[in-house]
Amino acid sequence: MTADLLAHWPMWASLAAVGVTIIFYMLDRWSMELVSICVIAALLLLFSLPGATASDGTEVSVAVLLSGFANPALITIMALLVVGQGLFQTGALEGPTKALVRSYDRRPAVTLLGAFFAVFFTSAFTNNTPVVIMFLPIMSAIAARMGASTSRLMMPLSFVSIFAGMTTLIGTSTNLLAADAYERLTTEQLGFFDQSVFGLMLAAVGMFYLLIASRILLPNREDFTETMMKSGKQFVAQFEVTPGHFLDGKEAIAGMFPDLKDMTVRMIQRGERALLPPYDEVRLLPGDLVIVAATRQALTDLLSDKPAMLEDIWQTGVPETDDTGESQLGLVEAVIAPGSRMAGRTVEMLGFRRLTRAVTLGIQRRSRMIRTKLGQIRLEAGDTLLLCGPISAFRDLRASRDLILLEWSQSEFPTTARAQVARLITVGMVAAAATGIASITLASIVAATLMILLQCLNHRQAARSLDLRIYLVIAAALAMGAALESTGAAKMLAELVVLLASPYGTLAVLSAIFLAVAILTNILSNAATAVLFTPIAISAAEQTGSDPFPFLLAVIYAANCAFATPIAYQTNMLVMGPGHYKFGDFLRFGGPLVILMWAAFTMIAPWRFGL
Repeated sequence: MTADLLAHWPMWASLAAVGVTIIFYMLDRWSMELVSICVIAALLLLFSLPGATASDGTEVSVAVLLSGFANPALITIMALLVVGQGLFQTGALEGPTKALVRSYDRRPAVTLLGAFFAVFFTSAFTNNTPVVIMFLPIMSAIAARMGASTSRLMMPLSFVSIFAGMTTLIGTSTNLLAADAYERLTTEQLGFFDQSVFGLMLAAVGMFYLLIASRILLPNREDFTETMMKSGKQFVAQFEVTPGHFLDGKEAIAGMFPDLKDMTVRMIQRGERALLPPYDEVRLLPGDLVIVAATRQALTDLLSDKPAMLEDIWQTGVPETDDTGESQLGLVEAVIAPGSRMAGRTVEMLGFRRLTRAVTLGIQRRSRMIRTKLGQIRLEAGDTLLLCGPISAFRDLRASRDLILLEWSQSEFPTTARAQVARLITVGMVAAAATGIASITLASIVAATLMILLQCLNHRQAARSLDLRIYLVIAAALAMGAALESTGAAKMLAELVVLLASPYGTLAVLSAIFLAVAILTNILSNAATAVLFTPIAISAAEQTGSDPFPFLLAVIYAANCAFATPIAYQTNMLVMGPGHYKFGDFLRFGGPLVILMWAAFTMIAPWRFGL
């Protein structure tokens, strides 16, 4: 026994490294990036020791362990993040998102189920990753309308796309790899819909779990920025009604102006006359100044919907020297500092635009309600200004002693002029990948490049969209997978499962294979697990004198049970950031789902296959 352990010590060391890494991920005491770097370094050190070889006696090279950094799947994810950022920056999905939000207000349950059905149907016939990318902003908007954190919807979004992958041959690349191995070993081909009936049953079980467990097991977690954005802080802002303005001729209904959604009109300045609420039978006229109280979100939504209005605000009063060369405008909040030279003066007296290269959209004062024109408000220490301007202006304000820039609050307005271009690029990418004209890797790289070249986003925005955590975690996962495969650890575990289950009959072997694949697919890549287990499953079928088809489906369905870890599947990593998830969240919510899918498969298999 001792001699066997010593002879295969690289295999046991690899298993120990993977186990310790998963424990550290779960503890969440250190960042996933740090843990990922440490495990990569540990594996490199391990296989540099004398005698640390693969199961066949060959060297496990540095290139093999670091191949994850150049893995096509990883490159694809990075490219898709850029594509997703391009969609966001251009507001390309604003239309569908707002339509769904409006529908949610009328039929919340139907709208939410409809959105998930659209994800499921699309993912069954196309690559899951771009589908999730496109639905991320839609689910974020629905979550905001629900008054809940995005963490309640992002993980279900990923899991629904994975469920869909179980139902067709092209649902995931994993299915194709397993089917190819099956054809080589048996000369039989897997039909396009051969897995659909059983797959839909398992998907239905999974959907039921999401419906029930999401309310209990998913965190309602927001990061600091998200919390502050939803704080309900009210700014005093003003709009000048000009001829052709969207407010020109609008009449108050029941004392409210419907076009100013989620805003309270505090005063209408008409020449020297101030109109105060209630606004019965008041019609807005050119020249009116409308003073409102509104949250930052309400102001952002209005200006995003009315790009011409934003352009008018920005162009009004532009100093001749203000030639920034930037078309991308953003928002940021800034606080008047104690002892600021701006205190006691109005923005007009200060020449605020010339001084800061930014426009004051609103002013928030906690001490009392302000009911006067924006240009007549004398600033006080502690006032919060909502500023609109180019990003370079915000960078310059960091050094100001008069303003305290709240950098967490910085955001950018969508560049809606390129929205159609971004849509066409994304549709072209999905169509090319879905029809087989190009691989998803090639299609996503070309799409990301076009997003930058066609000015849907600039290179800085593209760089910011690349998530270092995703990059390192996936690279570490692939390094661990390479170590387990090369040392024979993965094959040993697979053969052990079959050996232990075979005395208990065909169903036991089938169930054991499913469970083993479902567990390993959350540690290794699902593609690697499917390729590894398909020959073993076919061999087990031959040993038990059974039809190999159920064994193939067991591998396919189980390899798609990538629910228990964020490293298990690409879409899990994509939703991790927007959902503010930790490693343990996937284990807590996805772990029981893996067990449930195993139990459902074990119960349905005898009926489906006549076992």
